[in-house]
Amino acid sequence: MPDPLPPWPSTAPSCGRVRLRSVCESDAGMAMALAEDPYVSATGTLPHRADRDEARAWVKRQQHRHSEGRGFSFTIEDVGARVPVGHCGLWLSHLADGYASAGYAIAPAFRRNGFAAEALTALTGFAWSLAGLNRIDLFIEPWNAGSIRTAERSGYIRSGFRSGYQLAGGGQRDMLVFSAARSGGP
Repeated sequence: MPDPLPPWPSTAPSCGRVRLRSVCESDAGMAMALAEDPYVSATGTLPHRADRDEARAWVKRQQHRHSEGRGFSFTIEDVGARVPVGHCGLWLSHLADGYASAGYAIAPAFRRNGFAAEALTALTGFAWSLAGLNRIDLFIEPWNAGSIRTAERSGYIRSGFRSGYQLAGGGQRDMLVFSAARSGGP
């Protein structure tokens, strides 16, 4: 069993038009929208074209990520419209070593509106509130220009390349590594 994680944030992380909130049962529809993109399913645990039951099961898994010691799993919500637009997470299996990884996905209907960059900025700001965390890594496929732009807009810089990176969905892919470092950290 991993070490207990820092507590859930008392105030929802936010930036611009988004806030990061806990995943709730009503997010199954957003999960189904995410599942329409085969790339989201290939890189995570949400089945491609998930039906309502599969989406609900994914929501339940996200709701337990913190208590399982894996990290913080958030729904990205458009504050003005009060609708979920995507998902992001801060994965802390290496917190004891001072680093974490992060990921994000925006439902297809909400892409190209800057939500991903605002969510990543909010997630990164929250991450720096965690004691001992000095670096956050993003793993992005070289062809994913939109995600590269999101990382760069959020202050991440290209820091390397990982051949055969193991995906949560089970496959392996070559990935660019983008990183953010806490001021004064390694």
